[in-house]
Amino acid sequence: MKTTVTSIFFLTASLLHAGFEIKEMPGKHIDILNEGKVMARVMTAHDTASAESRHETYKVYTHVFDEAGKAPITKGAGGQFTHHRGIFLGWSKTRFDGKQVDSWHMKGCDQVYQKILRQEVGDDSASLTILIHWVAADGTAFIEEERTQVFRPAKGEGAYLQVNFDTVLKAPNAEVELNGDPEHAGCQFRPSNEVSKNKSAKYLFHEDTINPKKEKDLPWVALSFKLGDKAYFAQHMSHSSIPKGNTYSAYRDYGRFGAYFVKKIPKGDSLRLCYGYLVGAGEIPKRSYFAERYTAFAK
Repeated sequence: MKTTVTSIFFLTASLLHAGFEIKEMPGKHIDILNEGKVMARVMTAHDTASAESRHETYKVYTHVFDEAGKAPITKGAGGQFTHHRGIFLGWSKTRFDGKQVDSWHMKGCDQVYQKILRQEVGDDSASLTILIHWVAADGTAFIEEERTQVFRPAKGEGAYLQVNFDTVLKAPNAEVELNGDPEHAGCQFRPSNEVSKNKSAKYLFHEDTINPKKEKDLPWVALSFKLGDKAYFAQHMSHSSIPKGNTYSAYRDYGRFGAYFVKKIPKGDSLRLCYGYLVGAGEIPKRSYFAERYTAFAK
């Protein structure tokens, strides 16, 4: 068989886009691609040149893209509750060394991306570990975070992406207390700001009778929402190793949902947190599907 210049070009292109890739745009973001499509984008910019630029870049978070890789289905800066951004982490009452800052609304502190520590890609997954310093206004790094996110194609029922969010928070200089309330703390997911306008958010729990305002340590919660004429869903999973008292906020019609706990990290010690996110397009699956996905995640 004769090999032409054209066929060589297409072969090269297909090899370059086979499986997962990680591409960093320094000072902006890190893209996770699968077969050439952006699946997720880790926002790493930090610009304090003005109050406006700081507001745009004061925390590290992860955008989830639509199934075509064209645009985020999660919210960035601006809109209703500007501090809600994609998959994000923070506590409104973060205490250390006699001080209190707000790492949820980002008052008195910033989350500052430092560098990629590890990255690995294959045909069926990408793993990215980054170093983030949580820095107070006086320059003190009160938390050193190693955030690992593993991205995989999801299976069945319209799901197209699973993100395992496995992070280690270290208190390098003083004891840190992570505190707040279900509305303003923890690891949470915020869909596009469009959901705050169409009020389409609906929630599904692991049992029929769950009241998230009263019951704690739920294994998972699922969300359905609409963007334009398209339906999407997301599942938030908390590993059993999460500190007890883990409380879900999963009732707002704009779709911000997730879980928080209260915990102290002694000086020099670390706290590991493991969450999972499943994202799909189409009508929300039945409870049994999410239960199966949680079982697989929990292992």
